Amino acid sequence: MTPTIEVRDNPAELRYEAWLDGRRAGFSEYEPHDGWLVFHHTEVGPEYEGKGVGSRLAQGALDDVRARGLKVTPSCPFISAWIRRHPDYQDMVVGVRGTAPRPGTDPRDPSAGREPR
Repeated sequence: MTPTIEVRDNPAELRYEAWLDGRRAGFSEYEPHDGWLVFHHTEVGPEYEGKGVGSRLAQGALDDVRARGLKVTPSCPFISAWIRRHPDYQDMVVGVRGTAPRPGTDPRDPSAGREPR
């Protein structure tokens, strides 16, 4: 039987957390901005490595971010790599690891998404 991994946003700690069997198994820290989140660091406890916790955490966090109508800047190497392997999440990216959001994609910019004149 595959264990159930629950992913929850913990806004007080600015991170998404993965819970397995009533214990926090991992987390992904973020920095909120107006319209998007920058993911900085993801960590899975050594006793949970190889159990799909990191992947479930990334997917659960990104699904929640999408449902909230936000975008992401994946500064965290794990989140960045996960998004590269899952093309259906690449539309959420407004910047890449180590950079600011791409010009014209910053959700705070009223011209974002418009074609240049």
